[in-house]
Amino acid sequence: MDQDVSARDRLEHWFAPCSDPAWHLVWSGYDAMREAQVEACFALSNGFIGVRAARPISRGPTWVTYQHHLTWASWPRTYIAGLFDTPNVVPPVPGLVPAPDWLRVKLWIDDRLLLLRSGELLAHNRVLDMRRGLLKGEWVHRNPAGHLARLEVLTAVSLADRAVATQFVRLRIEGGSVRVRLEASFESTGSALELVRARRESAVWHTAGGGKTLAIAARAGLIGRPTEHQSTAPLKWSWTWEQGPGEVTDFVRIAAFARGETNAGATERRAALGIARAEATGWSGVLAAHERAWAERWHSSDVEIDGDATLQQALRFAVYHLVSAANPDDERVSVGARALTGDAYLGHVFWDTETYLLPFYIFTWPEAARALMMYRYHTLPGARAKATRLGYRGALYAWESTDTGEETTPEKVIDTAGRLIPVLCGLEEQHIDADIAYAVWQYWQATLDDGFLLAAGAEIILETARFWASRAALEADGRYHIRRVIGPDEYHETIDDNAYTNIRAAWNLERGLEVVALLEQRWPERGRSLRTRLALEQPELDAWAAVARGLVRGQDAETGMIEQFAGYFDLEDIDLSAYLSRTVPMDVVLGRERTARSQIVKQADVVALLALLPDLFDQTAHERNFAYYERRCGHGSSLSPALHALVGARLGQVELAERYLHQTARIDLEASGVNSAGGVHIAALGGLWMATIFGLAGFRQHGEELALDPNLP
Repeated sequence: MDQDVSARDRLEHWFAPCSDPAWHLVWSGYDAMREAQVEACFALSNGFIGVRAARPISRGPTWVTYQHHLTWASWPRTYIAGLFDTPNVVPPVPGLVPAPDWLRVKLWIDDRLLLLRSGELLAHNRVLDMRRGLLKGEWVHRNPAGHLARLEVLTAVSLADRAVATQFVRLRIEGGSVRVRLEASFESTGSALELVRARRESAVWHTAGGGKTLAIAARAGLIGRPTEHQSTAPLKWSWTWEQGPGEVTDFVRIAAFARGETNAGATERRAALGIARAEATGWSGVLAAHERAWAERWHSSDVEIDGDATLQQALRFAVYHLVSAANPDDERVSVGARALTGDAYLGHVFWDTETYLLPFYIFTWPEAARALMMYRYHTLPGARAKATRLGYRGALYAWESTDTGEETTPEKVIDTAGRLIPVLCGLEEQHIDADIAYAVWQYWQATLDDGFLLAAGAEIILETARFWASRAALEADGRYHIRRVIGPDEYHETIDDNAYTNIRAAWNLERGLEVVALLEQRWPERGRSLRTRLALEQPELDAWAAVARGLVRGQDAETGMIEQFAGYFDLEDIDLSAYLSRTVPMDVVLGRERTARSQIVKQADVVALLALLPDLFDQTAHERNFAYYERRCGHGSSLSPALHALVGARLGQVELAERYLHQTARIDLEASGVNSAGGVHIAALGGLWMATIFGLAGFRQHGEELALDPNLP
């Protein structure tokens, strides 16, 4: 590593402050009630490694009392994408396994351990430099002996070499010469990982249940000080030196991570190669390559807004996390509901990825979009197994998915009142099949990536279409029905003929037929091979066409009104304007039972149809349905406001769209965003981009043609 004194001068470039507020977030002070939210929002990631922005000095899980319950105030976490395991809990639900905490640093000044709770906190600031993907921190503290320690911290997770992460700590002491001891270590985060072997500067673990392997190699040193370090244990370093007032000491640590299956040796070798690459270029080379990689991504994906500084910063925040979440080099992982920024939802992948994130990647980073689509192809076996288990044909994707594609939605959860309630999403929220098929088609139309369509995309569309044909039932009225489902509006369960589900299913079947015709016309040999492998004969295709034509769609031909599901218009109509002052979702205000008997909608459902399949409906249908359902939506999901902004903007209701855009922008960034403690709402951030580009800018794709129809404030 770079150890010479001149390296300190190069380090100044990276510690230099970001001057443009549109490119950085600042958090000053220390508030235990907000700490976990800050750690999530200021998190660093490159799609493989995710690091929460917990302070590295005086670090560790801390707890606070909130509403008479203990909850964590600080939760240091490093996540490795795809490192899932099933803990020994009931019910057994797999989740992301936290990696060892590689950022921990302890400082002693004249044998006194520097602690946040001991002495006087004079300054505590964090800055997220979104342009360069850097987290900077400052901590000024006077210890009980009167010595003032000024610490600056810089952390980066390389976007150029996703195996590598770096940490820098700069120390100044005021108030006389002192004896300093610095200890850097890797700390276990629980029992989910078991140590296989450890060496002086590397170690390898395996997950307790599935035996997946994780290896880390690291190097650490002090810049400009000849002090030799003492290694007291694997991946643990310690230095002691005398430091005078005004002197500066810089600590540098580089770590390389590797994930593998059961072969610990192979995983360990990949980590060793990662640290060798970092050592060959030096830490300054690692940071320079990281900065160039971010510059390239911003060149492809930045959105500039004049006249609204708040929205400009929020969009940069959204793009920052969207870029951070994806890894185009790994098609075995996808983006979870909170990306790699928190524990919420255990790292599980939902429909959010295809519906709210894929548009950003398709139009700014198609390599990342392709990898996310390939993840769904690799998890087709799990989707086929779920369909078979439920008595259907084809493939039914998991509502919550990890690495295998098996359904991981828990069957029951405990609600806020301590009651055990069933979770039906894994069984009934089946629209995810059409959502994935839609994403496949959108990706192919935008990129004309024929190789993907032939290798994976066509099979996904055909197997999901096959599911819908087996799922729909022909009844006495001569129409096909899909009963006992949940649409995007999760306040209403076990409903019949949800318009979103049925219309998307019909669209999926039509695309399946179109794919078959396309293969026959352009790639007949591939078409014959795929149809043979899937045993897809003409009578089945004829049945698909009949189902697509005959599915109940819930739209009145005269008025254009779409009934969200059978019987929806007969439910209690509750005026939401009477509840504007509420601070909790409507199902908490009214109770689950009354909410289910009402027309209150949790999130965009029919409005989602208008947003995603706009060409299926005329202007009158758009206007009438948006007017009806917008007033009845309680926005009990972070996914909801963005699609309302998108549709509102397309209809020319720009002030309403702006209001929903700002509501989306506040989800993670506002002071009351305690729900962000478990990770940023990555789908809402994708929705903010969609609403801005597809709504305000009016960007549309019609086949191979692109169009702009702006609706600017």
